[in-house]
Amino acid sequence: MTKEDWLQHLEGLHPKGQAGIELGLERIRLVKAALGQTQHCPVITVGGTNGKGSTCAYLENIIDRAGYKVGCYTSPHLLAYNERIRLNGQSVSDEALCAAFARVEAARRQAGDVALTYFEFGTLAAWEVFAEAGVEAAILEVGLGGRLDAVNCYEPDVAIVTSVALDHTDWLGPDREAIGFEKAGIYRAGKPALCADPQPPQSLLDHAAAIGADLRLVGRDFGFERDLENRLQWRWWCRSGERVMRRSLAYPGLRGPIQLYNAAVVLAALDAIADKLPVTMQAIRPGLIETELPGRFQVVPGKPAIVLDVGHNPQAVKVLADNLSSMGFFDRTLAVVGMLSDKDIAGALAALKGKVDVWHVATLGGVRGTEAKTLAAIIAVAELGGEVVCHATPLEAMRAAKGQASESDRILAFGSFYTVAGALEALRKKP
Repeated sequence: MTKEDWLQHLEGLHPKGQAGIELGLERIRLVKAALGQTQHCPVITVGGTNGKGSTCAYLENIIDRAGYKVGCYTSPHLLAYNERIRLNGQSVSDEALCAAFARVEAARRQAGDVALTYFEFGTLAAWEVFAEAGVEAAILEVGLGGRLDAVNCYEPDVAIVTSVALDHTDWLGPDREAIGFEKAGIYRAGKPALCADPQPPQSLLDHAAAIGADLRLVGRDFGFERDLENRLQWRWWCRSGERVMRRSLAYPGLRGPIQLYNAAVVLAALDAIADKLPVTMQAIRPGLIETELPGRFQVVPGKPAIVLDVGHNPQAVKVLADNLSSMGFFDRTLAVVGMLSDKDIAGALAALKGKVDVWHVATLGGVRGTEAKTLAAIIAVAELGGEVVCHATPLEAMRAAKGQASESDRILAFGSFYTVAGALEALRKKP
């Protein structure tokens, strides 16, 4: 079977298909046991509403530069499924991926034809790839929530919650307290449990205390300070017993003030498991500076300026809006946007009120996709300003924006991984 054959098979296994979400650990644990999977290396689990991808990328780059064989599992992907499973920063080969899929399928049948979800099947396959490659560290990004997410069937040596905000409320609960409890489900008794949210929900604090996790909070146990004397540097600090360690560092490669929270929690996590996975400043410094991550305030070189960002909830788009304000002057901003229907679309777009001159809104396919005309209506009702043009796909919307923009303008593509993927496709293809 080819990779495409396997992916089609994954989509058909569960009644809800690729877009289906069914939380729970029973199914994946059955197949995990049939595979005989065991943990052979330190595991870092990363959850949170926003910042997971950046945090995983920093960890992956630093651990790679420290000389270890590191595996990283993230989701979703932009252009190819292989992007989800990486070995030392390189996407897994089709051959290795298909071999892992075959082993998972055999175990699934052995366990009684368990109806795994798309994400559960992929999570088991990722671990198969890591085990086959003999990785010395594994980074697992939570797909949705934490407590009942597939990656939570593995035992983390350190668990990180980057931030807690409203998203996926249909599955995780209506407020930050409910969502915080779900995300804190990746914490473990006696193990380092880090949170980079400066105002963590009480539910997260209570759960960590109830299970006896070694909770470490930004601003209390670790954090950062901007260097007022040298604007090219920032200082990371971390409590170590009775003393406080401090390190001066160049700003990380990913853009935006929020990245200092992500970088700080990464360093605190690595410090927490230094006995199992020691890294040096010689790995940390270039690891932070040279980290790149497609679709996270990614600025494409050239004119007009093009910004790609997968932000899709109010917190993420607020950060995006702040980052746009620091870019300098442009004659006009043209936005290419497509969003999924289970998002707080009005809340997310509100951060860009009065900041977009032309909205190129696109329909996203699938059962969760939102039609362009629905986005146009939301923009009109909220009086966000600007002209609105509807398109059938993100690719068409991006092509139209490029055709309309002058060199002094700026194009922003955001709202979903699907939107950014379509924009990237438009940029790579000739009209």
